[in-house]
Amino acid sequence: MTQADPRLLERLVCPVSKTTLRYDPARQELISTAAGLAYPIKDGIPVMLAEAARKLD
Repeated sequence: MTQADPRLLERLVCPVSKTTLRYDPARQELISTAAGLAYPIKDGIPVMLAEAARKLD
């Protein structure tokens, strides 16, 4: 599993809520608490598409 670039992660915001994201290294996801979505990171690249995000429980 490739690690995401921390400098890139600091600059990203949720495309739905426009709020900051929290990085979950164990699941390789970026979490948007405001939108209730988790965006996957595939091969070190965040997939910032709402349709690719997992809904949080």
